[in-house]
Amino acid sequence: MPQSTKADQAFYDATGGRAKSFAESVAAQKTATTNAYVELRNGSAIFVIDLEIDPNTYPFQVVSGTIKSGICGAPWAVTSGHLGQQLILNATRKGQGGCANTITIVGEQQDPLSWRGTYGFDGTASSFRHTTIFHAWSLSP
Repeated sequence: MPQSTKADQAFYDATGGRAKSFAESVAAQKTATTNAYVELRNGSAIFVIDLEIDPNTYPFQVVSGTIKSGICGAPWAVTSGHLGQQLILNATRKGQGGCANTITIVGEQQDPLSWRGTYGFDGTASSFRHTTIFHAWSLSP
């Protein structure tokens, strides 16, 4: 039985397309992201949140995101977190105004798909109650 050589090896990405190397095939898998749209609600306070997540992990790791509106000093850059049985989002204010500099959102998953929990500013995560509603996934090209 002949032994295979490097010239005989073929590498593929996750879709079955040809890759030049093993490293390239793995890198293609790691770069796939999905957008998740959620909405934090606390009475009349509604934060519209657009997240970019890694769908190859669970809980889904947050790669980046933006809290677009509903919060003082919007937009806010989502810097870390994850979505799963637990919700954790950390963000930093990018907008203008005399608002807090950071927000931490935590929650526990419930049905239909949403998270109930608390959020707070500048180092606390338990100042206000919320329900964060999941709206949609959107695959990045």
